[in-house]
This record gives sequence, C-alpha cells and structure tokens, in this order.
Amino acid sequence: MSEPIVIATGNPHKVEELRAILAEAWKDDEGDGTGRKGGVRVVGLADVAAGASLREPEETGSTFEENAAIKALAYAEQTGRVCLADDSGLEVDALGGRPGVISSHYCTDGRDEGMSRAERDRANNERVLRELRGVPPKRRTARFVCVMALAAPGEGIIATTRGTFEGRIGLEGEVPRGEHGFGYDPLFLVAPGFTRTSAELPPEEKNRLSHRAAAARAMAELLASRQR
Repeated sequence: MSEPIVIATGNPHKVEELRAILAEAWKDDEGDGTGRKGGVRVVGLADVAAGASLREPEETGSTFEENAAIKALAYAEQTGRVCLADDSGLEVDALGGRPGVISSHYCTDGRDEGMSRAERDRANNERVLRELRGVPPKRRTARFVCVMALAAPGEGIIATTRGTFEGRIGLEGEVPRGEHGFGYDPLFLVAPGFTRTSAELPPEEKNRLSHRAAAARAMAELLASRQR
C-alpha cells in the first residue's frame, strides 16, 4: 500500500494522538519515527482537502463499528484516498453502558447544539458525575472503547479493529483532574491502581495503554500483513 493513509477526523487531538501511535508502530528499521513502514505514510484530512470543504457524515449507527465504517467510507469516497476512521467513547457499567456511541454529545442526548469542544467536554463530564452520585467506587467501573475502520475507494471496508482501556470513574470532588488528554480523560481512573486519571498520564504513556493505541496497533499489524 504505497498511497498515504488519511486519518479521517476533524478532531485535532485524535489526529495528533493517532499520528504518534502509528509512527511508533510503523518505525522503520532505522527507528526514525517518521510514521512510515514499507512505504506507508500517514496524513490528516487537512493535508488532502486542499481547501475543499469535506462533508462530515451523519453518524447514524447504533454501534462503534457502524459509525467508524460510516466515517471511513464517506471520507474515502470524498477524498479518493484510503481513509482510516475511528469511533470511540466511554461505557460506564453503572449507567448501562452509557454514554456509548453518543459520548461526544452526551450532554445533549446525542444532538449537535453548536457548542465548542471545550464546552461540550465540560458538560459531558458534569452529566456523568451527576448521574453517578451515590454510586460507590467499586461500582463505577468503565472503559473507553475504540473501533477503527479502514476504507478504500471502490473496495469499501477493508479492515476493522477494536481496542479497550479499562478503569473507573472517580468520585465527584476528586475528579476531574489532569492536564493532558481530552473528553472524559480527567474523570477516568486508570486500572489496575485507580490512582491516576487518563488526563494525568504523560502522552507517551497514554499512547501505550489507551483504547486508541490498542486499536491502532492492531490496525498497523493488519496493514503490515497486507504488504507482505
């Protein structure tokens, strides 16, 4: 696969995170960290859009797998490139798996109300903590889930991977905390010690442990096998 793989997201945090993870997974023999292995290059949507306005697809799926496929296929069609999309979110056991696929817009029950990302993150976190009031620590188990889908024009979905990151939601007053990450990271106490939130992990450590890292490493292995 000589053409670049486009990371199909408008979220700059995800682009930065995925580039770092895939660069580590695809280090060449010299270990220069260029994000290449066997001719594979990783670029973002902004690198291929050339000023064109790309239509953001409506995520109508009921699972992470369905939404990742919707995004990968839509951007592959629009850009004419191989596109890697992910859908990810938080599952809290005491909330019956919510927020799930509406994690990024949980505060508005899945609707896009035009809030800034920072406003939305804050409101999402407040809702999760509010709904967990009175739930003891051992029952606040949760996980981040990431599903990645790779699509090529004319071929459709050519690979799908899944990764999880186990932990639990901290108690109100103890969280949110941490300077790194985004979304629910400041609430999420990382298993097995539950002493640090995901937002307190240095980026390089998070990139080894996270749900996105697990899914990306699995995708890198699949892509490497396709080149053999």
